[in-house]
Amino acid sequence: MPSRPNFLKSFPSSALIILIAVILSLSIAQAAFAAEGQKASHPSEGLFLVQIILLVVSGRLLGELMVRIGQPSIMGQIIAGIILGPSLLGMVFPQAQASLFPSDQAQKSMADSVGQLGILFLLLLAGMETDLGLAKRLRKSATGVSLMGIVIPFAAGFALGELIPDALLPDPQKRLVTSLFLGTALSISSVKIVATVVREMDFMRRDIGQLIVASAIIDDTVGWVIIAITFGLAEKGTVDLTTLATSVTGTLTFMAVSFTVGRRIVFEIIRWTNDNFRSDLPVLSAIIAIMGTMAIITNLIGVHTVLGAFVAGILVGESPILTRQIDVQLRGLTAALFMPVFFGLTGLQTDLTVLANPSILLLTAAIVVIASIGKFGGAFAAAKFGGYSASEALALGCGMNARGSTEVIVATIGLSVGVLDEKLFSVIVAMAVITTMAMPPTLRWALARLPLREEERNRLEREEFESGSFLGNFERILLTVDGSQSSRLATWIAAFFVMTRKMPVTVLDVRKPASPDRGAEMASATAEAAQSQAKTAAQELRKCATDLLSAASPDANLATESDIHITVRDRNGELGTVLGDISSTGHDLLFTGIEPSMGEDGRFSEPLQIMRSAFKGTSAIVTARGTPPKRPQDLRILLPVSGTERSIRAAEFGLVIAKAAGAHCALLLIVEPRQVRAIPRISDRGNDNRVVLKAVGEIAEYYHVELEKVVQEGPSPELSILRHARSGKYNLIVLGVSKRASGGLSYGSVADTLLQTADRSCIFIETDLATSAAVPS
Repeated sequence: MPSRPNFLKSFPSSALIILIAVILSLSIAQAAFAAEGQKASHPSEGLFLVQIILLVVSGRLLGELMVRIGQPSIMGQIIAGIILGPSLLGMVFPQAQASLFPSDQAQKSMADSVGQLGILFLLLLAGMETDLGLAKRLRKSATGVSLMGIVIPFAAGFALGELIPDALLPDPQKRLVTSLFLGTALSISSVKIVATVVREMDFMRRDIGQLIVASAIIDDTVGWVIIAITFGLAEKGTVDLTTLATSVTGTLTFMAVSFTVGRRIVFEIIRWTNDNFRSDLPVLSAIIAIMGTMAIITNLIGVHTVLGAFVAGILVGESPILTRQIDVQLRGLTAALFMPVFFGLTGLQTDLTVLANPSILLLTAAIVVIASIGKFGGAFAAAKFGGYSASEALALGCGMNARGSTEVIVATIGLSVGVLDEKLFSVIVAMAVITTMAMPPTLRWALARLPLREEERNRLEREEFESGSFLGNFERILLTVDGSQSSRLATWIAAFFVMTRKMPVTVLDVRKPASPDRGAEMASATAEAAQSQAKTAAQELRKCATDLLSAASPDANLATESDIHITVRDRNGELGTVLGDISSTGHDLLFTGIEPSMGEDGRFSEPLQIMRSAFKGTSAIVTARGTPPKRPQDLRILLPVSGTERSIRAAEFGLVIAKAAGAHCALLLIVEPRQVRAIPRISDRGNDNRVVLKAVGEIAEYYHVELEKVVQEGPSPELSILRHARSGKYNLIVLGVSKRASGGLSYGSVADTLLQTADRSCIFIETDLATSAAVPS
């Protein structure tokens, strides 16, 4: 007899846990009511806690079951609510259900308030998951698929609303607004469900997977605008042209301001909060405040608060710093509390017993058919018109036919404003559950039929490289300066990374402020000089970045001026303490150019040693020697490699500089003569040189940099480097290094010799440290 799948083996235990939770909750509820007596005028706090715990636990368990059978977890949370509501528990144990979830409005409002917060947090998270870059790249195809997929089911749903008998409407006088709500509920896909299924199938990076998600993003964005405007009309009860014009104008103005000035404001709030607060999770509090403020603004202009929360999520998701940490923190709070409570309450409000009425059952079937055919047909037709194959169009149609959380939120809003009654609300929730549960298996079937095109294979290979790139892990740059030539060169290097990697930079003057005992005026003058130097470096960095942008070709994929984020910070304490504080705020890449770079012992100077010890990320020490080039384009870069992972990472670092500066770049592979080795090593294999050259060559090809390749044999790597740098007139050497265990800061004999004797500039990159700073508090 075949063994049962794992999820079936665990199902009895899950069912038992749910049963125990229900029994315990019933006991606690009865005890709470017995203790409180007849306090009918005051809601029970104990019962409120019972409701929340029951919704969270049952939603989590059934959500786990849904995930194991290939369905979204929110389906389990909705089903948990349906089980606890009038559809099942209310039929079997009506008194117990009424005791757990009484109809008293004061009691209901306690749990509903958590559900209302849940809507805002769900939309905030949905906005953070919205990839505007993907939507922009595929805007032509995705817009066509999205609009066709919205217009057809919207028109069908609106027509159905106009044809529904008056007996099925909550208020026949508001038929028009009810029809608008029906059209909206049938037309919008859930980007969260779509993206989850596409990601689970490992199709997120495939062309068709990206098109499905991009279309869902546009779908969701347009949908929330429609919902916000429809809600404004619902509050009036009729379509008033003045109200409509005010809602549309206010929405467009809000969107325009949000995606221009608002983007910068949100980033600055996140950065300032992260860099200045030391208490736990300050950024999370700032984001909640941003979400609440934008929700209030949309409410004031006459549209629903969900639009403000959704747009806030998009702006937070586009922040160039801390996106991973923010996502983890918000996702944990939302998934653990708000999602199971909101979707559980939705299930509680859904009364599937109304389907016993033949007319309601027929209406449900009609809505499911209209929603599925309209959405599938619109997406399929748009894909075919866009030149996609039948199998690709089939996958698009299947992928867009998932409502999930979006329709549930729409239905909840409609119920709250009175344009939907409990019958229509239950019908829409049933439609959302049916179409969402049908989407994953149909999409999996359709995606499995798609072939991999040659150009798509090439793109996937490039993206695979980027995901494993050494430089792909960095998020924020710290640039330390002191007004020297090394500072100027380090500023250039930082600008190159700003343009190619779109990384924000903090500039810090590391010169020691004057002691108070030397006089207040001298201390003030020193502080002003440091601030002035840091501002000068910031201005030079911005100028270099904009000059690179103006000289770059249109397909260079460099950052725009709006992507350049530069912050100036004062040194307000001991150097080690300041560097430690900064590295704990998400800075993970240090560019330092200070003089003198060498101490009396021939190793790196004491300030560099302090900075390297205090900074928790990757360090790049810049030393300027010889005549500095007047322009970044005048750089000639030499990349010495030895076959180690460290040197290949440093080569990628140098190739990014070459790409941004448009500089000449050469690879120098140093091989020790075989005859001097007493013991053969693994690296003596004949194809090792070719492996190294190929690895660095692929990196150069990815960055579109022409690379000169030289193999040089000699017993002294440092002499080979200096000899080749002089003969080829290279003015910048980029070397990967690793710290040696010693009293001072030393990176070994090669680096120490270059530090002491090189007559041209060098960058020493400590590539084997952790590539990210500590997670900020």
